[in-house]
Amino acid sequence: MTQFIQLHAIVSYPPSNLNRDDLGRPKTAIMGGANRLRISSQSLKRAWRTSELFEGALAGHKGIRTKRLGIQIKQSLIAQGVTEKNAFEWAAQIAAYFGKVKTKKDKDGGEPLEIEQLVHIAPEEQQLIDALISQLASDNRAPEESELSLLRKQPKAVDIALFGRMLAEKRAYNVEAAAQVAHAITVHAVKVDDDYFTAVDDLNAHDEDAGAAHIGETGFAAGVFYLYVCINKSLLCENLQNDTELVNKTLAALVEAMAKVSPTGKQNSFASRAYTSYLLAEQGTQQPRSLSVAFLKPVPGSDVLNDAIKHLRQQADNFDSVYGACADQRLDFMATAEKTEGRLSDIITFLTAGEPCSNT
Repeated sequence: MTQFIQLHAIVSYPPSNLNRDDLGRPKTAIMGGANRLRISSQSLKRAWRTSELFEGALAGHKGIRTKRLGIQIKQSLIAQGVTEKNAFEWAAQIAAYFGKVKTKKDKDGGEPLEIEQLVHIAPEEQQLIDALISQLASDNRAPEESELSLLRKQPKAVDIALFGRMLAEKRAYNVEAAAQVAHAITVHAVKVDDDYFTAVDDLNAHDEDAGAAHIGETGFAAGVFYLYVCINKSLLCENLQNDTELVNKTLAALVEAMAKVSPTGKQNSFASRAYTSYLLAEQGTQQPRSLSVAFLKPVPGSDVLNDAIKHLRQQADNFDSVYGACADQRLDFMATAEKTEGRLSDIITFLTAGEPCSNT
């Protein structure tokens, strides 16, 4: 049967603008008739995937997501002595294998040799590209059709295994994501405020003009968020070719990143970095379910963090009471101003103990 890991987190952010909409204001959503702050799943996944924590734990096993593959190939060919004309033509041929390539600068600012869609390249696929570049430069020739099969159906890249890959032009090489990440939402109602700010010219002696050199406005808000991640452990094992050690490293890195890494939006302006105050980890073959319904009614009052933790635990118990045990095993930790329970390291050990791929 399919094995699932579910992670439920409560994290409090001070005034911030972590994830902006098209107007530059914090993203929001209506839930339970109340306005909530929202952090998109895409924002969360990118923050975790590109963090130093994730990179350090999984060095050599992460892919690269880019439109600029053709540009990179051209630069590498030129660096190895190929003429610019040949480098452009050969790079276009190689990049075209991954998607439709732009041959000239477009009105939207896209550079020649850019692929129209983002493509996620696994480390072993990048190695094949690099080897082909070296061979072409050494032989001073264009690539042959038989040399352009550079994608792999089971790339051993942890970020592709977790978050998937979609190639519009090469559907056979798509990878189903093993991790589902919900949009984070505040457990309480929120009103977005505006910060009216000025910038002062240091060389303005105020002899003629005592005003600011720049005046602006930016939206911000504070909130206690609920985060939910569901990992299909069976699919993660399949995506990583049942490499137990790599699967465990991946799970450990994802859990730690979820607990420690904040989205990067407006961090220089707000320094709104936060650690998770509560994390519940569940394992089992039961049908997964979010616990967001615990916050359908906004949490009122001034003790929102502790009340949110109580609501989350109560909702899990209520589901168990009605449906039977919704997980085979559970472990949590809490770190609030009033109380500590458990440790992050215990949860990582709990999720990575044994052979994760032997029962999938």
